[in-house]
Amino acid sequence: MAAGWEWDDSLFAGTARHYRRGRLPYAPGLAGTLAEVLQLDGRGRLIDVGCGPGVIGLSLAHLFSEIVGVDPDRGMVAEAAREAAEQGVAGKARWVQARAEDLPAGLGTFDVATFAQSFHWMDRDLVAVTIKDMLKTGGVLAHISDLKTETGQGTETGTETGAVSGRPHPAAPRSAIDELVQQYLGPVRRAGRGVLPHGTPGGEAAVLTRAGFSGPQRHVVPGGQPLERSADDLVAGVFSMSFSAPHLFGTCRDAFETDLRQLLREASPSGRFSERQPSTEIFVWRNGPR
Repeated sequence: MAAGWEWDDSLFAGTARHYRRGRLPYAPGLAGTLAEVLQLDGRGRLIDVGCGPGVIGLSLAHLFSEIVGVDPDRGMVAEAAREAAEQGVAGKARWVQARAEDLPAGLGTFDVATFAQSFHWMDRDLVAVTIKDMLKTGGVLAHISDLKTETGQGTETGTETGAVSGRPHPAAPRSAIDELVQQYLGPVRRAGRGVLPHGTPGGEAAVLTRAGFSGPQRHVVPGGQPLERSADDLVAGVFSMSFSAPHLFGTCRDAFETDLRQLLREASPSGRFSERQPSTEIFVWRNGPR
């Protein structure tokens, strides 16, 4: 967690129903890359820490005999359970509403732990040591994120998306959207009931090394595929972010959405936008010898 900031349960309040529609997906080869790198064969147990609405856990469900998702947000856990039932994998999925700091919570041991753009919200030193103890010898922690050196949006970074060459629609006006959010919420990044003037922390490698993990091995799953997005998708994307969660706007939420939709109409009268699929970066850390 960032210095001077304390987690509270409103961090992602109201974002769960916007998440799947609003966030750009991970690169399409993610599951195949993990299956190859980790030699996954449909057996073993996965714990997805900070699972949100189950995006990563469900995309990997076919590679494990059981998946367990842990998230402190009630809405996220409910959405993950709904999606698991819809995909027909509810029988092998378990969703636990809890903070990572509350683990191990009697959940047992695991072969693989995933953190998909969630680790920075946690007491990282505590959680890293706890997860290491929950992994079998030779187990793996996979830290997953969009590749930060590329342009693209869909993460908590709010970076600009470039125009997609040869595509029929304008690029999403990310900078203008960010400016509109700041007009309503102020220039300092909001996070639950607090603020993050310096953003979320980095330096995951030092934290995981201190905890006793070996590695990492780095893998990049290539993106770059063109995506077509609607104005509704972009609105959902804004409301899926912690720094622009619906509750932060209070009584001005409807006014903000009206202004946001007007901005999008001006940027693309057709209501369609072209974006690029971001690449996905995976750092593999091991618990002891292979």
